[in-house]
Amino acid sequence: MSDDQTDTAESDLTQAELAHSIIESLLDHTRVISDLIAVMAQALDQDTTKALTLTPQWQAYLESRRRIEKTREDVEQFVETMKKPGDDHL
Repeated sequence: MSDDQTDTAESDLTQAELAHSIIESLLDHTRVISDLIAVMAQALDQDTTKALTLTPQWQAYLESRRRIEKTREDVEQFVETMKKPGDDHL
């Protein structure tokens, strides 16, 4: 591998690590928010909780949580792919 190719590969890896760090921070923030919502929901009485869970907003929240878990898996797969030596990743 030439010096230019090595520099490019190192730059690509640095960019991938930065992207991973950003995405991981966003995923962690989402997890914290989800935990907070769960705690807040526990503070509500049963009737209010039932009413809340029947709203379109609650359904959208649940769907978003499912998507974010899939995103976490995708990020982990991306990181593993980027760690493999000798492949042209980007």
